[in-house]
Amino acid sequence: MLRLEVPVGVPLPWPTDRPPTGWLLCNGARFDKTQYPLLASAYPSGQLPDLRGEFIRGADAGRQVDTGRTVLSTQGDAIRNITGQFGYVRQGQWAPWVTATGAFYQTSTFSAAIKRGDPDNWGSVSAFDASRVVPTAHENRPRNVAFNYIVRGA
Repeated sequence: MLRLEVPVGVPLPWPTDRPPTGWLLCNGARFDKTQYPLLASAYPSGQLPDLRGEFIRGADAGRQVDTGRTVLSTQGDAIRNITGQFGYVRQGQWAPWVTATGAFYQTSTFSAAIKRGDPDNWGSVSAFDASRVVPTAHENRPRNVAFNYIVRGA
């Protein structure tokens, strides 16, 4: 049984699919503000936040880490910029090889003589693969463990 000292409206991680009696899942559902007046003081709209598949982030509150956000506002995903560079053409046998760095890599090189008789001109095909620099998936996410968020209905 959960202790009732937890303030109404505080989302808590819960390890099962069903909340305990007197608690509600944070699934974006509307609730009856007369039945749950204390919950309505935390969520005056009468709607619980939908925390399914979401991470809770502390409000910036003047720290200058995530400025411009208000409490209960949502934020889309983003990743840090991934950079790299590559050279295009090598001219002459003593010129440096075509290179690729960071998330770019060479898939092949080929002869690219511009005019007949030019010695050792080469081109390159390069590709971009972020997984060469960072872990990748079909979404951006930190390591995590799945829980349901619940709030006390009162």
